[in-house]
Amino acid sequence: MALTESKNLSIGTIAPNFELLNTRDNKTVNLSEVKGLKGTAIFFICNHCPFVVHVNEELIKLANDYYKKGISFIAISSNDANKYPQDGPEKMKTHAEKVGYPFPYLFDETQEVAKAYDAACTPDLYLFDDELKLVYHGQLDDSRPGNEKPLTGKDFRNAINNLLDQKFPIENQKPSIGCNIKWK
Repeated sequence: MALTESKNLSIGTIAPNFELLNTRDNKTVNLSEVKGLKGTAIFFICNHCPFVVHVNEELIKLANDYYKKGISFIAISSNDANKYPQDGPEKMKTHAEKVGYPFPYLFDETQEVAKAYDAACTPDLYLFDDELKLVYHGQLDDSRPGNEKPLTGKDFRNAINNLLDQKFPIENQKPSIGCNIKWK
């Protein structure tokens, strides 16, 4: 596990389109089909990363709290499933059912989507407005595995609340930290 920070992506960047397999129902979806009316949260995650395992509960809470307010949530795994078979589509489906993801869990087999988003780690968290312009790219909160800080999702929640209240994006966005994406 290589500890990696998310890269800086300019606020206002348009979300790159994609068409990926939703492992939850084995159907292909594109961004326009799953984007939210008021905003879209995109998480680059995987099944086995201890940082993702640590935040799974809060990612689920976020989706459940904000879905009815017009924010959609999309999870994408871009890890090399040949080297890391626990991150392949079948295991993704099983994992999503086990932990209760209320959002699509998409498989980026070619890793082109992760590259288009300049994703670097798991979790790597993005929030886009209703026009798919980036308003937040940073950490969920200060909690990390073993640091004893409470898991609250406060940074990402603040970003969503600012978006819903039509406030300017948060200026000081701390990068997310986690395992590196397992590149081919």
